[in-house]
Amino acid sequence: MAFTSDQLAKLTRDASSEPQTVAAVATWGQRLIALDLATVHFFSRTARSALGKFLAIAISKLGNGWIYLILAPIVLIGLGWQGMHVAVLAGVNAALLHMLYPLIKRRFGRKRPFQTDPRLPSLLRTLDDHSFPSGHAMTLTGVLAPIVIAWPAATLSAGLLLLSMAWSRIATAHHYPSDVAAGVALGAGLSYPLARGILAYW
Repeated sequence: MAFTSDQLAKLTRDASSEPQTVAAVATWGQRLIALDLATVHFFSRTARSALGKFLAIAISKLGNGWIYLILAPIVLIGLGWQGMHVAVLAGVNAALLHMLYPLIKRRFGRKRPFQTDPRLPSLLRTLDDHSFPSGHAMTLTGVLAPIVIAWPAATLSAGLLLLSMAWSRIATAHHYPSDVAAGVALGAGLSYPLARGILAYW
């Protein structure tokens, strides 16, 4: 196949610009990673005081499972018999998410912030080795989804609870903001439509 001189010149320009495009994407990626880490440093400083450290550790530990023992009676009291349906659905959401969660963690294998930057103190032990996505944020989002659908008045409280958990996971240097955002997106993406569909008929 023959090319005109104009076509050959265009192909040459396209080929020569390709490395520049790759370099530009890599540069933006590095900037986003640096911003992610800088944000962890900022939130980590909010947990340097005695009160900040206590709250960061306490909220993170609640996310290990204790928070759900507190939420269950609140939902049952607030919603009555429907609260049982919501509690069961919240448990199903958490179980489904935790079937996907280890696969995603192993696939990405991202190191935690305190492992990447030794200047960041880890305020408590980790439950597993990898950072992406945040299991605490994912599970809490999945559990809260059916609650806010069935009980809209709880939306503000649920939002504050989720923000508190997000802050604690970053302040303890266990997660980047992108880990938390991915956990929330994963939890909401699976749990919200499932809860919406089931609660419409249950």
